[in-house]
Amino acid sequence: MTEFPQAPPQTTGLPVATPAELRAAVRELLRPRRGLALAAAAVLTAATAVGLLTQPLLGRAVDLVAEGRPAGDLTELALLLVAVALVQGGALAYGLALVSRLGETTLARLRERFVDRALTLPLDQLERAGSGDLTARVTGDVTLVAQAVRNALPALARSALAIVLTLGALALLDWRFLLAALVGVPVQAHTARWYLRHAVPLYARQRVAVAGVQQRLLETLGGARTVRAFRHEARHTERVERGSLAALDLTMREVRLVISFYSRLHLAEFAGLAAVLVTGYLLVRDGSASVGTATAAALYFHSLFTPINAALVLMDDAQSAQAGLARIVGVAHHPGRDPQPEPAADAGPAAPTEDPGRVTVTALDHAYEPGRTVLHEVDLALRPKERVALVGASGAGKSTLAKLIAGVHRPTAGRIGRGGAVGLVSQEVHVFAGPLAEDLRLARPDATETELRAALDLVGALDWAEALPGGLDTVVGAGGHRLTAAQAQQLALARLVLADPAIAVLDEATAEAGSTGARSLERAADRALDGRTALVVAHRLTQAATADRIVVMAEGRIVESGTHDELRAAGGRYAALWDAWSDHRTAH
Repeated sequence: MTEFPQAPPQTTGLPVATPAELRAAVRELLRPRRGLALAAAAVLTAATAVGLLTQPLLGRAVDLVAEGRPAGDLTELALLLVAVALVQGGALAYGLALVSRLGETTLARLRERFVDRALTLPLDQLERAGSGDLTARVTGDVTLVAQAVRNALPALARSALAIVLTLGALALLDWRFLLAALVGVPVQAHTARWYLRHAVPLYARQRVAVAGVQQRLLETLGGARTVRAFRHEARHTERVERGSLAALDLTMREVRLVISFYSRLHLAEFAGLAAVLVTGYLLVRDGSASVGTATAAALYFHSLFTPINAALVLMDDAQSAQAGLARIVGVAHHPGRDPQPEPAADAGPAAPTEDPGRVTVTALDHAYEPGRTVLHEVDLALRPKERVALVGASGAGKSTLAKLIAGVHRPTAGRIGRGGAVGLVSQEVHVFAGPLAEDLRLARPDATETELRAALDLVGALDWAEALPGGLDTVVGAGGHRLTAAQAQQLALARLVLADPAIAVLDEATAEAGSTGARSLERAADRALDGRTALVVAHRLTQAATADRIVVMAEGRIVESGTHDELRAAGGRYAALWDAWSDHRTAH
């Protein structure tokens, strides 16, 4: 028996890593690849250092020309410049290859961990967050980080090395050139801090806004038939438009922020260049430096424009990538499910806390939002191998109770005891992309083809499965052979058979089929549930009528319980539902 104390309110979105968590995650990801990182840094440093020989060589050429030397004296300098270019190019290519290898392997590890943790997130948390949030992280955020790893990371490494080594080279020429070059640093530092302070939260808000738009689009498109049936097209379009405009407003704020950012940095750039030129003029006039040395200093400072601008551009990209990375790491480093076992959809393990197959629910309360309780003091017991049907009007709490027993949600208060593994088949069934046989083996990876065929045959699906172009090897799901709603439900029932849980929960699993298909699915469900304890949220009362016991719910409470004949004779809610349903069938 598992007891659930009063649960605190939970956030609706998926977790986002804090800056400290993000740094710790990056360190953890890079730790196994420290050797590769050090090698890449060493090669890039050497390549950048060799490239810095270009400016003094050009300065020497200026001195030779100023001294009136013959053109032949420049030959050696020209050959040295060619050698510098070749060595720098080769070392740079090798260093960038190492950086790319480091980035790609780290990104691959992060993706794997993201998928692993996403599959183990509490199901109620995923439901509250909505599919849009997770979709945005899998698509947009992963793309942002991937682009940063492939483009920004190598360029940022080059830029940082070039800036540091170039400033060192200026100091070697004359310490006064270095001081002149640093004139713009206070402006740059102040601008960078100002930008980071505003950019980080703005990019994070923009990513959340985009995720919200995706969620609204998914909800609207997924429920398109219902939206059209109730003529709510304009209302849903307005919701999507409001979300899109909010995301657009945040994007335009980002653009204005970047424009202001670069405008401030130009001042520092021009101030530094002017200071270096004036310093060179004064040193040459005093005889402290040659014209060639002053030229080399000016070239050094001018060469800083490219890496500094690149670093600043990358900082803009980095803020967006950091926001995306925080959302990925928030899921990738999430601890996963609570210690209380939560069975997955279709089937999953649960620690036995009762006699095999027994389910007991005691004083169960549940609220999706604080103060809005949807289940009140529910007590229910299912005997081993008993089949119980849940019926009631829409909103009575049937699906909520079923999902709590299946482990999808964690109840607000009360106790649930489960005597064995629990399998859940809901109205929404996902067909995974790939061969049909592999889709079935999700329930039992070691299942033989004979066992797969037996499971399909039990639920009446073997004939159409064998009739597919490639039989059980036919690719189904996205990009493959399209299964009907009834076939997808039969597939889910076959997975239930293969998983072989002691307890099964069916949440309107036959609702998507038409009347003819529903009868076939009901027969398939009966066979799949044979020998198991079963809780069935009945979409049609014919399914409830064949159950061992019927539990009637209203306004989050159990109001009746008994067999079909007992409840009809009692003349209560179930009898009214049955009479209304029978009249409807007769009329049609």
